[in-house]
Amino acid sequence: MRIAVTGSIASDHLMVFPGRFTEHLMADRLDHVSLSFLADDLQVRHGGVAANITYGLARLGLRPLLVGAAGRDFSEQRALLEAAGVDTSAVRISGTRHTARFVCTTDRDQNQIATFYAGAMAEAADIRLEESFPDADFVLVGPDDPAAMVRHAEACRRHGMPFAADPSQQLARLEPDAIPGLFEGARYLFTNAYEQALLLQRTGLTGEEVLRRVGAWVVTLGADGARIERHAAPVVTVPAVPVAHVADPTGAGDAFRAGFLAEHARGRDDAEAVRTGCALAATALESVGSQDYEATYAAVRERALAGVGG
Repeated sequence: MRIAVTGSIASDHLMVFPGRFTEHLMADRLDHVSLSFLADDLQVRHGGVAANITYGLARLGLRPLLVGAAGRDFSEQRALLEAAGVDTSAVRISGTRHTARFVCTTDRDQNQIATFYAGAMAEAADIRLEESFPDADFVLVGPDDPAAMVRHAEACRRHGMPFAADPSQQLARLEPDAIPGLFEGARYLFTNAYEQALLLQRTGLTGEEVLRRVGAWVVTLGADGARIERHAAPVVTVPAVPVAHVADPTGAGDAFRAGFLAEHARGRDDAEAVRTGCALAATALESVGSQDYEATYAAVRERALAGVGG
């Protein structure tokens, strides 16, 4: 299966605060917040949701196509992704902007405060899917320039390309009226539990109304695994895969999506896809950087099946 992944390509600046953010938030002062946190560590890594997902797919033996916009400073990341097995031929290179930046601070409870600068990603709306990958069997529409996300979903529907919608952090930037157009007709809608609640709040839709518009809603639950929701069907919850040590939570959700889609490409059912997604997410959690972990399909699959009877 030829999988194309649209979305952000970025440079990640990851910092660690040894305390807890919640200990510095005053409930009666949240309307005027002025805080800074002294970080103990800084890691600069390659990132971006689409780049992370394609990296995970390549680690699991696929040759995914990365679709997005980056700056001229993308050359090093491009070389590393290509070496891992990612096709970067559809990446648009901006002549004026730098690759997007993700600046994130993580506290001792794995809570995160982050800021994302779009940079070259602002040009993603100029990408035409039908020109970038006319032979795609499946498309993941990931967090990107908001106009690009809606346009890509529309292109998938127009050309009959099966797709998944992953609005992620862009739920906060998408206009409420535009959000349903992102997932209408999607085979899968991916969110975490917080994003699920935010999507319902921002659109005014009920859960059942969303489920009537998508094939399945896959909701990640952190340490509790993930659940699969379908219209008029029982909810299926799959437990997480144990993690030896959380080194960095950044990119774990992207690794989950890569694991899920790799199994979808192999024709496995959704519960099996969730297990592999959880296993790859656990692998990513044990490494700093979202494109730095080592994985093979055989090892991840063995980890996914451990304790569930093979």
